[in-house]
Amino acid sequence: MQKFVITIGREFGSGGLDIGRMLSENLNVKCYDKELLAMAASESGLCREIFENHDEKPTNSFLYSLVMDTYSVSGYTSAPFLDMPLNHKVFLAQFETIKNLADKESCIIVGRCADYALSEHPNCLNVFIHADKEFRIDHIMKTFNLSHEKAADMIHKTDKKRASYYNYYSSKKWGDSRSYHLTLDSSHLGLEGTCQMILDYMDIRKKNRK
Repeated sequence: MQKFVITIGREFGSGGLDIGRMLSENLNVKCYDKELLAMAASESGLCREIFENHDEKPTNSFLYSLVMDTYSVSGYTSAPFLDMPLNHKVFLAQFETIKNLADKESCIIVGRCADYALSEHPNCLNVFIHADKEFRIDHIMKTFNLSHEKAADMIHKTDKKRASYYNYYSSKKWGDSRSYHLTLDSSHLGLEGTCQMILDYMDIRKKNRK
């Protein structure tokens, strides 16, 4: 069977990671989210804390970069890489990890500009999950035990961060339907229904390619 990858962009609170895990169980492949940070750290030689502090963040303070750039890089020793700002190193390391992963196995990758990294992958399905604001607020309130106000604030800040990261590093716009093969509203379909729609889409696309 030809290797495939499903990338999932998602609004915060829309259940994108939960849907990714459902797809993982249905398709019997791994779902990668924060696991990518440890993999990129191992392959690049940068410590994991650097990736965690820069996770889906477009920029960082100059002082922080100056301090953290003192860490040695064992896996990426070329002069162009060593001369990059730290946030660019982190993005490039994740970019390469995503590409290497897609070459090795079928999988699901959540966030981190995976659709951009795999733009030339022959069998990649790019999905974006969004939802009504109240659905997302309710989901975050239950997940993190927060008040309505704090959940709404967390959603606003996280979406802003994700959009900035995506728009900064890719040539596309976060959440724009033209950037993806499929965009779905999980507040109308439910998480299981959204998962099933993606599976149905994969079946239809497979048939059309025969």
